[in-house]
Amino acid sequence: MPLRGFEETVLPHLDAAFNYARWLTKSQAEAEDVVQDACVRAIRYFSSLRDDDARPWLFAIIRNTWYSRVSRRTNLTEVNTEDGGRRERPDQALDPEERLLQQHTVALVRAALEQLPVDFREVIVLREIEGLSYKEIAAVVRVPIGTVMSRLARARERLAAVLKLTTSTETIR
Repeated sequence: MPLRGFEETVLPHLDAAFNYARWLTKSQAEAEDVVQDACVRAIRYFSSLRDDDARPWLFAIIRNTWYSRVSRRTNLTEVNTEDGGRRERPDQALDPEERLLQQHTVALVRAALEQLPVDFREVIVLREIEGLSYKEIAAVVRVPIGTVMSRLARARERLAAVLKLTTSTETIR
């Protein structure tokens, strides 16, 4: 297996894979472990990559690695957050008040996303944050495209409901 090919094809997607792992695990430390294990698997199975786009292939390995770790340890509902994960960098072009509002909005959306069930959270992250197509998401999560579309619609509805509830609660305070 040519390691150089792996480095050129897969490693450019490592940051996105880590971001996806962090959303799945809701833990910085566990995401690091998942990505490390997934990279070992990716190197081992690099010859199974069939097209030029390694990103969905790597995401599928990340997802499978995480699910195998979780299934060995506990059920998915008991996975908890260890830390807040990556901190978003505010847009430096904004004035301080706008930057504060932006940070607040990012925190609200992040908290709302973390409240979604994992199957909804992962399709939202893959589509809206990582920019994968429906076809790529279907390949990553191993479901038909129609299921991806359905999960995305339901995830967006739940996300909107959580955000609406959160913002109306803040208004009351």
